[in-house]
Amino acid sequence: MKTIGLLGGMSWESTQSYYRALNEGVKQALGGLHSAKVAMVSVDFAEIEALQHEGRWAETAAILSRAAQQVERAGADFLVIATNTMHKVAPQIEAAIAIPLLHIADATAERLVADGIGRVGLLGTRFTMEQPFYKELLTERFGIEVLVPDEAQRETVHRVIYEELCLGRTEPASKAAYLAIIAALGERGAEAVILGCTEIALLVQQADTAVPLYDTTALHAARAVERALEA
Repeated sequence: MKTIGLLGGMSWESTQSYYRALNEGVKQALGGLHSAKVAMVSVDFAEIEALQHEGRWAETAAILSRAAQQVERAGADFLVIATNTMHKVAPQIEAAIAIPLLHIADATAERLVADGIGRVGLLGTRFTMEQPFYKELLTERFGIEVLVPDEAQRETVHRVIYEELCLGRTEPASKAAYLAIIAALGERGAEAVILGCTEIALLVQQADTAVPLYDTTALHAARAVERALEA
């Protein structure tokens, strides 16, 4: 079994979901007392969040690159960055390490393509919904058309992530708002909706809506388990 390198803490609320999913995936595959081999470094999200909102992405890249190097030195065979937004600086992180990076958008898009989904809605932080680093990968590499909520809806999605979900809060009113936004994306022609922030699955699940949901945390972790167990 390969050792999964996990770069977490953004936020720790979703990182614990990753850790559980990795171990449950290995246990399901191998049975018995098996669990995942994981080398993890978890950063202080308050520092990262402040730099995000100040647009100081080069500084976030430097912090995460150093953390990724720690993961590599701990014996990881490949790296998983346990957040969607910080894949904005994935190229810089990848350049700083010698081990492969398992990109969250690749893991998600591969499943979408396998399921025949060609047009998706995307929920996430403002950075993920509005900037090209995530959407362009889906479109240019996989041919998937990406729809995002309107400006007011994007503000709601972003605010709930940072002011509630990253603090471990799940509010009924916010869940209702998210479900309305998901329904609106479906009405605009989205065949499915990507939960493109690793905390969103803490708030909404597939049982809440008829629109197919693709949870990036679950898909990323599942692909990491497959990679770890490859011969």
